[in-house]
Amino acid sequence: MPRKPTSGIVKQPQPIYRTTIKDWAEGERPREKLQRHGAAVLSEAELLAILIRTGARGVTAVDLAKKLVSNGRSLRDIAQMSVTDITALGIGQARATAIVAAFELSRRLPFSDGEDKAIFRSPSDVAARYGPKLRDLKHEEFWVIVLNAANELQQESRVSSGTLSASLAHPRECFHHAIREKAASVIFVHNHPSGNPEPSQEDIAMTKQLVEAGKILQIPVHDHIIIAGSKFTSFAERGLV
Repeated sequence: MPRKPTSGIVKQPQPIYRTTIKDWAEGERPREKLQRHGAAVLSEAELLAILIRTGARGVTAVDLAKKLVSNGRSLRDIAQMSVTDITALGIGQARATAIVAAFELSRRLPFSDGEDKAIFRSPSDVAARYGPKLRDLKHEEFWVIVLNAANELQQESRVSSGTLSASLAHPRECFHHAIREKAASVIFVHNHPSGNPEPSQEDIAMTKQLVEAGKILQIPVHDHIIIAGSKFTSFAERGLV
């Protein structure tokens, strides 16, 4: 009987063996390295691999982590990624969720410093507290910091989230908590997702409006800080407040 013609495609044999992190020497496994020597000795990929926990078919957790930090991506870039962005790189949804949660915890750290009341003596104090919270966001947020006479934090509140405009940062909303708390003064903070710390004309006009409203209410505006990546701009230092 004549043989049936073949398609010419030769199937490659599937690999019988694959390497997992469990196969590595114990001193090279990320978890064991961290436990023995501390987190500081691990590379960024190894730290991410611990969050990822397990690999996928044919790849280890470290392989997935290296893919995440490839193509010039920094940790700051990864911190800005959503679950959808991370899963698009071939990382599972549960693993991606763990990574996003870890970066969100790091942003909240300055808000959980254990101090009874934060004190703002300079623009850099404000940037140190709110920079980690706002610098990685892909949208704009506008916050009001309510202070007492000693420049101690009484309350912090997000006024708006989205594209910043005069309507989203209306004096009524901006001073609502300050009036209720009988504030001695306020500081305003918002972020520029573009990474450009320079105030726009709208930023300047809105700040002038808020300063005038503060004068009427007898609640001085000490400053307006723009957070942009690792940089910030103080309206007070620029003489705009």
